[in-house]
Amino acid sequence: MKIRRSFEAGHLRKFLLVVDDSAEVESALYYAASRIAHSSGSLLMLYVVEPQQFQHWVGVRQLQLEEETTKAKALFRLFRRKLAQSGFEDIVCEEVVREGDKAEEIVRLIAEDEDVAILVLGASTDAKGPGPLVSALAAGKLAGNFPIPVTVVPGNLALEVIKTLA
Repeated sequence: MKIRRSFEAGHLRKFLLVVDDSAEVESALYYAASRIAHSSGSLLMLYVVEPQQFQHWVGVRQLQLEEETTKAKALFRLFRRKLAQSGFEDIVCEEVVREGDKAEEIVRLIAEDEDVAILVLGASTDAKGPGPLVSALAAGKLAGNFPIPVTVVPGNLALEVIKTLA
């Protein structure tokens, strides 16, 4: 495991937020922003384009990648706007779009960026469970050997409550 360098000179601790269109992402976004506001750091938003099962034609794959990249950029803009409207306009944001398996790309990004120190995930309020990402990373086979701490934020928390917790 690589040693994190986030507190060394010239480095800044990054909170990694996996962005998608699920409702629980907002809770994780606000929690990460509140932690950054209280303790310094920056927000690294990651959107992962997961390849479709059926991709025999290069043109179809390219079209999917372009559509998903456009969606990612729209979500990044939306979340930056939500941060600004909630009093977190000074939060430094970095945006990354990757293609591949979501869990693998998260681990790969953490391995590549020594400043990533905390992964913040929102837990779904669905009766089926906390969501596939929380299940895979925070409670699955990777949990005990994950390279950084994982913070799981309940998806039903309001901004006012999150601000009192972070």
